[in-house]
Amino acid sequence: MTAKTIKELFNKFNDKKVLIIGDVMVDAYLFGTVDRISPEAPVPVVSVTGRNSRMGGAANVALNIAALGATPFLCSVIGSDTRGDEFIDLLAKRKMSNIGIVRSKHRPTTTKFRVLGNNVQMLRVDEEHTNYINRNDERELLKKIRTIIEDEAIDSIIFEDYDKGCITPTLIASVAKIARKNNIIITVDPKKRNFNYFNNLTLLKPNFKELKEGLGIELENGDIHSIRDAAMEILKKHNLEIMMVTLSEHGVLICEKNLQTHIPAIIRNIADVSGAGDTVIAVLTLALASGLSSTNAAKLANLAGGIVCEEIGVIPIDKNKLMEEASNILK
Repeated sequence: MTAKTIKELFNKFNDKKVLIIGDVMVDAYLFGTVDRISPEAPVPVVSVTGRNSRMGGAANVALNIAALGATPFLCSVIGSDTRGDEFIDLLAKRKMSNIGIVRSKHRPTTTKFRVLGNNVQMLRVDEEHTNYINRNDERELLKKIRTIIEDEAIDSIIFEDYDKGCITPTLIASVAKIARKNNIIITVDPKKRNFNYFNNLTLLKPNFKELKEGLGIELENGDIHSIRDAAMEILKKHNLEIMMVTLSEHGVLICEKNLQTHIPAIIRNIADVSGAGDTVIAVLTLALASGLSSTNAAKLANLAGGIVCEEIGVIPIDKNKLMEEASNILK
């Protein structure tokens, strides 16, 4: 890649439309100060000084897609509740479409409440149902997915699985069939429960832990030879075109039928790994949809994941910073 081809690639992102299917959530924060212990129990008292809410889960992938200049269409199931209303408002503030969102009366909007005192997280409270969505919600979600694909000329689809129940085996198989019919690439950020249902797709991107859990075997992180063998086993078993395994400080491994490449990690000042996987799948998918080879797409995604890890909190990638670093490092 040259600086010119990298710039051309990033310009191509602006024309892409990406469908993101997965578990969304509200990340709700309470900020405050702590200067005493409660007389009721041996716990700190947080005096609230501020609060905010952010879109999380698969919505963070959509935020990364938008930050890269492409158009995201987020498809998920949220509750018919106050937090669901809040999520719709957060979408509107980001000027993102809600046409792929199903409002369910049978489950709450997944919400992660975090209480921070003196800039330290004191407590997290999760409100969620993790069982699969019911058949009615599943049918409604699939209907919205079909409509968006038919109406919007979608270039690629991302399954972003946080194991909260939005992605079902039936949904995976149905979307894969639609994608094949329309020649749309599908990339997947998997979790354990659905791991073996992701068949006949373009790319599966587990991390090292998810790879071990998916196969039910023990591996040593850093044993690239054994990890490559495990990845190739999954690639063949599930009829995938590409496997990309993220290995933290050991970089990434990209595997195709006739080519396997280990890409070492780029040394950075890691501050927070939260959300890095969301950034990696977003960059990887747009790069593949724009015609980049799987190896170069993996290099670019690996670079993007490292960049967001230098920031505190979950933030989308900075497109200009990524393009600048890619021009200097990947050429």
